Amino acid sequence: MKPETYSIGIDLGGTKIEAILLNPSDTVVLRRRVATPSGNRYPDILDALTHLIQEVGAQAPGTAPCRLGIGIPGAVDTRTGLVQNANTTCLIDRPLQHDLEQRLGRDVGMENDANCFALAESRIGAGRGHSMVFGVIMGTGCGGGICIDGQVRTGPHGIAGEWGHLSVDPLGAVCYCGNRGCVETKISGTGVTRAFAERTGRKWSMEQIVSGARTGDRECVAAFDRFLEDFGRCLGGLVSILDPDAVVLGGGLSNIDELYTEGVSRVRRHAFHRHLATPILPNRLGDSAGVFGAAWIGVA
Repeated sequence: MKPETYSIGIDLGGTKIEAILLNPSDTVVLRRRVATPSGNRYPDILDALTHLIQEVGAQAPGTAPCRLGIGIPGAVDTRTGLVQNANTTCLIDRPLQHDLEQRLGRDVGMENDANCFALAESRIGAGRGHSMVFGVIMGTGCGGGICIDGQVRTGPHGIAGEWGHLSVDPLGAVCYCGNRGCVETKISGTGVTRAFAERTGRKWSMEQIVSGARTGDRECVAAFDRFLEDFGRCLGGLVSILDPDAVVLGGGLSNIDELYTEGVSRVRRHAFHRHLATPILPNRLGDSAGVFGAAWIGVA
């Protein structure tokens, strides 16, 4: 009898790399989490990924085939095989998939981390039971992924769902991608805190800004209101284009309760429908959603 297939999923984030080993029934056998190497150096990240994959893979039965998939904070250019649009900027224009395959001596599936998030939440999370799910990651950066009937939609250029780099303000801040006023510059943690520091001189975290807004700090109230308005405008426009069955929010900022009250009200205000009923949901899988999705896009 042919041995059943195990799956390894890797989620490469800005601050941590998470790995998971699933048995053929998708039960978690092993989970590991390590810090992403500091310094934004490509060789260091390549080394860390290689070692973690080898460590986790060693726990699978030696005779069992094993899929491997990796979610990255960017996309692989389908023409060149190079990483593009990565907010971990040392990955840009690097052949990460090829380099890992050379080191490991095996095929590697690779997909945008927001797509992995959307896939996991669509299959076993908050989006389960909905046909088209748009998954949003709002954290250090801002990304999105589209999942239709349990399958990721990547598009011919591999950029379907790249909502974070829709330019919504031509006079806005310069984004690392080269455009101005991208969604990411407006509603990511990095974008909000940078704008707040420029306006106030205070280098506060997003958590501090939200807390200050809740206790009535005038500048924090203004910044938080701007954040909610930008969220409503950006997501309302997206809903008008895709008309998804559900939107699932992930990333650190998805834990802000006001997104599901006042934020949803502003989405409704900006969407092209008088009675918008699209559910905007908090994720169910936490910050481990992406690693499950990565395992499921893996190749053996």
